[in-house]
Amino acid sequence: MVRKFIVFVLVSLLIVTMFLSGCKTNELKTVRLVEVTHSVFYAPQYVAITQGFFKEEGIEIELTNGKGADKSMTAVLSDQADIGFMGPEASVYVYNQGKEDYAVNFAQLTQKDGSFLVGRQKDPNFTFDKLKGKTIIGGRKGGMPEMTLEYVLKKHDLMPGKDVNVRTDIQFAVMAGAFTGGEGDYVTLFEPTASLLEKEGKGYIVASIGKEGGYIPYTCYSAKKSYIEENPEIIQGYTNAIYKGMLWVQNHTAEEIAEAIQPQFPDADKDILVTLINRYRDQDTWRPDPVLTEKGLNHMMEIMELAGELEDRAPYEKIVTTEFAKKAMESIK
Repeated sequence: MVRKFIVFVLVSLLIVTMFLSGCKTNELKTVRLVEVTHSVFYAPQYVAITQGFFKEEGIEIELTNGKGADKSMTAVLSDQADIGFMGPEASVYVYNQGKEDYAVNFAQLTQKDGSFLVGRQKDPNFTFDKLKGKTIIGGRKGGMPEMTLEYVLKKHDLMPGKDVNVRTDIQFAVMAGAFTGGEGDYVTLFEPTASLLEKEGKGYIVASIGKEGGYIPYTCYSAKKSYIEENPEIIQGYTNAIYKGMLWVQNHTAEEIAEAIQPQFPDADKDILVTLINRYRDQDTWRPDPVLTEKGLNHMMEIMELAGELEDRAPYEKIVTTEFAKKAMESIK
């Protein structure tokens, strides 16, 4: 009887040990992701979260809104975040500062500027010459939104500081509030903020900066060089999940995408989300694949140079790796 009891206990312990071992194997690895802002512009990322693509790769996302590329990069460099999602210009600045453990971009999501020019009046016949003598709240100096705005203005023969005043003294997170409070004649805003202002009658979209600016490697995922070297399996799983989200968006309707990302935007009506998704899709906002090309990075650095924000270009092979993006494309169809 005692022997049977001992055997029973040993078998029970073995089963419990195997169960706990299995649970440990299936534990999700938490990845702290800081995004430059929370916008429908990043729909494929939110699809990857809500459709469980990260969990399929063994990853649990802890998402934080960095409210600007400068703050987002600071979070990455200070180990408050594992991965940053922002314009790759931030990694250029960091590399040029001579930091040994600099940020490396490993996947690209968007290929157009995601902001819209918002005015105080409806203007279906808007032309850029109407900006002469006006003030635009343009965001932080040296940030991708502000530099792309300058690029677009110059394209329309408007010189910032001479023909039009571009304000760079208002923080990214409070630009909409400053505009509705009476500051400036125009402001550049991301969605859904721009459309929510329009819905409230406090501002009206008159132009798409993304459509005017053309192709730009606008938002990418980056991490410290040391983090990528120490956690290649996490970076690969993360890239796989993002690519799954990109493919899902390519193969689903705006209505289906809106439903998928609705939990991320509880204050936005589904009809507005559908409109915004179609708007971003129509201007070819999202990359078909996550590879950040050398040509794309050089074009972005050219825009930085035109804005007077860059003296030395960062080497592509130092601040970009395409290893994980290419592997994702090979393994996921």
